Amino acid sequence: MLDGIGIMVTAGGFGLVYGLAAHTAGFSPLEAGAMSVIVFAGASQFAAVGYVLGGFPWLGVVLLTGFLNARHLLYSAALAPYLADRPRPYRAAMAHVLTDEAFALSIAHFRRLGRADLWGYWWAAIATTFIPWNAMTLIGVLVGGQIPDPGVYGLDVIFPAAMAGLAVGLISGRRELVAALTGVIVGVGVALAWDPAAGILAGGLIGPAVGLLTPPGRGDHRHEAQIVFTPTMDDPSLDHRHEHAR
Repeated sequence: MLDGIGIMVTAGGFGLVYGLAAHTAGFSPLEAGAMSVIVFAGASQFAAVGYVLGGFPWLGVVLLTGFLNARHLLYSAALAPYLADRPRPYRAAMAHVLTDEAFALSIAHFRRLGRADLWGYWWAAIATTFIPWNAMTLIGVLVGGQIPDPGVYGLDVIFPAAMAGLAVGLISGRRELVAALTGVIVGVGVALAWDPAAGILAGGLIGPAVGLLTPPGRGDHRHEAQIVFTPTMDDPSLDHRHEHAR
């Protein structure tokens, strides 16, 4: 809960900027609010607004924002071992509210505990992200005419600042550090030379690849694997050991 306080502030600020952008694109409060509830993916929502302003066909908007949001495949795969015993509809609901912020808070929390904490996940996803984001989205789109240029107030740096903070919190060894630095260098370079969306994809793919090729530092494996005990679905009296390599 303490870790999520800062995320509440950044999620609210980011939602405000999205509301302002949606107002500029001609979205009604209902349309902007529905997009934040149904899509609920900050960077992709910003991209979609830009594509709408650019006159892109709807299929192109869906495909491009889908590529931009592909990083969630990796997020969900990292969380999956902790949630394998949960019913599929339950995991589907969790997947809908999975964001960068929810993942960063949850994976760090799960690793500290050595198991899943479902209430902790919902706190990270709903209380610290979903509610502030949607509330400030509506405020942003309603008062959009009063703030014509968010950059004047420095609101345009909220998203990169929040992502940088989350990344720093997840660096726990040499490989993570190399992946983060490589991702930043490649992502910013490609964005400046070509396109921001391409920069995100390039940094997100090349950074982790270089990190995997980097020899682990001393102590990087001290918490690499652990035994987690969970009762089986068929016989609650029996415990099966599941070893999850991390």
